[in-house]
Amino acid sequence: MARQGYGILAGLIGAVLASGLAAQSDTGYVRSSRYVEVRDGTRLAVNVYRPVRDGAVVDEPLPAVFLFTPYRARYRREDGSISELSGRSMGADRLLEAGYVIVEADVRGKGASWGARRGFQDRTEAMDGHDLVEWVADQPFSNGVVGMMGCSYLGGSTVQVASTVPPSLKAIFVGASDLDKFDFVRRGGITAQFNTRPDEPLSDDLMSIPMDEDADGSMLRAAVAQHADNTSMAGLWYSMPFRDSVSPLTGNDFWNEVGPWPYLPALRESGIASYFWSNLKDEPTSQMILAAANLNGRLLVGPGGHCAPPPDYDLAGEVQRFFDFHLKGINNGIDDEPRTTLWVENAAEDSHWIRTDLLPGEASEYRSWHAAPGGRLGTAPAAAGQDAFLVNFDVGSEDYFAFWVESQAEHGLVFASTPLQSDLHLEGYPVAHIKLSVDREDANLFAYLEEVDREGKASVLAMGRLAAGYRALGEAPYFNFGLPFHPGLEADYQPLEPGVPVMLDITLLPVSRIVPAGHSLRLVVTGADPRQRNLQDLRQDPSPRLTLHLGGDDATRIDLPVRQ
Repeated sequence: MARQGYGILAGLIGAVLASGLAAQSDTGYVRSSRYVEVRDGTRLAVNVYRPVRDGAVVDEPLPAVFLFTPYRARYRREDGSISELSGRSMGADRLLEAGYVIVEADVRGKGASWGARRGFQDRTEAMDGHDLVEWVADQPFSNGVVGMMGCSYLGGSTVQVASTVPPSLKAIFVGASDLDKFDFVRRGGITAQFNTRPDEPLSDDLMSIPMDEDADGSMLRAAVAQHADNTSMAGLWYSMPFRDSVSPLTGNDFWNEVGPWPYLPALRESGIASYFWSNLKDEPTSQMILAAANLNGRLLVGPGGHCAPPPDYDLAGEVQRFFDFHLKGINNGIDDEPRTTLWVENAAEDSHWIRTDLLPGEASEYRSWHAAPGGRLGTAPAAAGQDAFLVNFDVGSEDYFAFWVESQAEHGLVFASTPLQSDLHLEGYPVAHIKLSVDREDANLFAYLEEVDREGKASVLAMGRLAAGYRALGEAPYFNFGLPFHPGLEADYQPLEPGVPVMLDITLLPVSRIVPAGHSLRLVVTGADPRQRNLQDLRQDPSPRLTLHLGGDDATRIDLPVRQ
């Protein structure tokens, strides 16, 4: 790696050492840091936060909660302040106050850790976490009982580490991660969203705060130099079009390695307690519901977007109660409470939260809404017909993290219902069945369920995607509520015969919403989506022409889960 920028940053690194390494007893904790060697000798950067009471560090051994991050556990922001404790949004400070030690480490190849990252959440990283959990359990500050928590990547690293079954790991609290990496990152054969973003420059890692033992920052600079050999995350995902593709970057069927569904038997047998959390306006929510279903875990589904704590819910308190029960043995009643806490959008005041032992959708029945000529959507099949459009590739988003999208009605076909005569309570996974013919051998298809209010304002409630060549159905290797499952194997790929209609069955993201009387529903179908980062590579001239076949029981429709 060229060392451009090291000299510029060296002075800054030295300047922050004194403030960065100071004990912070005035904040309710003291911090220390060091490098810890894992089984292959790689040194990983570890920060330890111990609670302070009455001005003194708590000396008695305590349970610990571990976080494993690629986002730099401690670093200097552009304004000169220090960012640390990424678990604060989930209540890390509250856990410190409640008598837990918090430990946060950089994954190999990131932050201040040494080594190069072979792949995103691979088994090397998982075993690194295994070794660190056991290191934590063996320290004098620990009583040998460890939990893990995190959201987004940190939620994924939590599941991956748990799948190695460290003996000291007793409970995990996971936010916005996945159960099936292929079905999440390359759902329906289509890459989208943040999983394909560019890798951070090495200069970002150089802004990490050096470990206590690294007085002049030389170890940090040497560690970051090794990061130049990291595998490109986007390059990894783009290079594996099928679930059984062999990665040219890692030399194996990497989708299966990172699962994490292949490790379900080990997770079930481990006895590690699990709690899963995500929000309705976030793509991982579908995966978190499946994870809870397959691991008999607790589930929280709130309002809002990616990793945003529900505004009127004590998430930090829930995290503490969960760990208090499983790490401290405090009989606080959480294990006797209903397993699912679910937010209902548009519910009456003080009635937004449902507490139930059922998972989202298990109390619902499907009702079909049929697309008809003239852009109509109704509960009865209509006369047969067709409608067509040209794919518009000019839909890219200026939002770097386009976790959710605005209405896509202007970019494809729209089928709208008449205003509802009564409230409609939707809960679960909508399923779109799109009968489609194309003027070429393949095309991407995106389906959106939207709500339109009395003033004509549209909101996207759920969305799904599928490349037509990936339309083959199969049995999921885990419990998935009987929803359509696309194996995505190379042998399953079926090119289209131009002009010949086929049925595409697309599971949309889950909903929990009351659609008020007077509002309308609509099904929107497009051939491109703002979250695709490679739209310019996908652009075709002329654009594909997609024809939807309408009317009749075997034509285009959307099945909606209606709570009974």
